[in-house]
Amino acid sequence: MSPRRPILLALLAAGLVTVAFVLLVRWGQSAGQAGASGGTDAQHAAVGNPAPSIVGTTLDGKAFDLASLAGKPVVINFWGPSCVPCRDEFPLLAAKLAEHAADGLSVVGVLTDDPVEPAREFTAQNGGDWPTVIDPAKTMKAAYRVAGRPQTYFVDRTGVIRAIQIGGLTDAEFERSYAKIAS
Repeated sequence: MSPRRPILLALLAAGLVTVAFVLLVRWGQSAGQAGASGGTDAQHAAVGNPAPSIVGTTLDGKAFDLASLAGKPVVINFWGPSCVPCRDEFPLLAAKLAEHAADGLSVVGVLTDDPVEPAREFTAQNGGDWPTVIDPAKTMKAAYRVAGRPQTYFVDRTGVIRAIQIGGLTDAEFERSYAKIAS
């Protein structure tokens, strides 16, 4: 291998990371400008905007509509069983749902990028008793601008997104974001 090859690979990797960072910053600015301008982009999720609709069928074959949870604090978690951080945070979501039950907390999963059967098995084995909506056409994933799994949205009692977590949640991160929707 040429002595220049590792340097070229490192430069290429740095360039790709830079491009990805610039795109994420621009995406965040456009989402922030939509909320700051007084208008809302009802088709896409952003902090300060109403949560886009989630309507579909759950893993257990039941109809689901996010609107049925109006008046409750809601945590929406985009996940799939092939995602290791998703599996790792699953017990945290279950614990937080139980801990904040008196507040009326609801958790809603959205299955994305994975087949249904492994998700059914995973939730059955790991106590996931909250609804998980199937998103086969990835319309919910697009509306929520899901960059990666897990991605979690904290929606207040009026249906407005107050916090977004990209990546796995820790207990402290959950509580910090939950405080924004609990009252």
